[in-house]
Amino acid sequence: MARPHSRSMDLETKPADSALAEPAHPIFRLVEIMARLRQPVGGCPWDLEQTFASIAPYTIEEAYEVADAIERGDLQHLKEELGDLLLQVIFHSRMAEEAGAFGFADVAEAINAKMVRRHPHVFGEARHRSAAEQTVAWEAIKADERSAKAGAAPASLLDDVPVALPALTRAVKLSKRAARVGFVWPSAAEVLAKLHEEVAELEAEVAAGDAVKAGEELGDVLFVCANLARQLGVDPEAALRGANAKFVRRFGFIEAALAAKGSSPEASDLAEMDALWNAAKAAERAAG
Repeated sequence: MARPHSRSMDLETKPADSALAEPAHPIFRLVEIMARLRQPVGGCPWDLEQTFASIAPYTIEEAYEVADAIERGDLQHLKEELGDLLLQVIFHSRMAEEAGAFGFADVAEAINAKMVRRHPHVFGEARHRSAAEQTVAWEAIKADERSAKAGAAPASLLDDVPVALPALTRAVKLSKRAARVGFVWPSAAEVLAKLHEEVAELEAEVAAGDAVKAGEELGDVLFVCANLARQLGVDPEAALRGANAKFVRRFGFIEAALAAKGSSPEASDLAEMDALWNAAKAAERAAG
């Protein structure tokens, strides 16, 4: 997906009398660049057409690209992707400022206040905490914040778990939140037992040929898998990314092996490709 700023106007092509002044810090220059791009007269037509909704997919994509750079240990790429993600914050802030809601400075001030508020052991009088104690305290502070936002209205414990999160990630957060009040399987073994139960129910619906109910049962299986990931301290998104990478690697082995014989997956059959898949697994095990 093309990045928003890749289609923006080249600042160097602007007339000299409209050149950007050099602010004291690069972050202020970026804010000014975005303001220029959004100017009704002389701005970038593409940037001017954007809304919060149209930019949101870019924001999500850039966050994933940051995660990808971290996973690959590519710090140069990480620097670039963090810049792209920062641009998204500036872009949304600029549109909010145009709507009279808030600006980038308000965003920065809000997160500054939140970080100080959530670290009383650093910025206040609270005693020093271990990482485990701080995690408990952090969640308690967040709970107080949720209650304050809700006012007199009763708030669900799950209300502020974002719906737009990837489904597996949200499942982990939902189960983690419920676990805080004791609604949790005590051990991974019990989660596995529940997983077997859900798989049996899925098998029954598949055998019955009911695709709708099978889909619902598959969702239950995935939700329990997310619970198991939480119990094991595993990020299910990272685990699935690893499985995806493994699939790509092994399928590449199949393609290469078939090509060496003058063949291809299209000209092969499942039995041959499955044998090559097993060969790929064996080669990975031998390589350690």
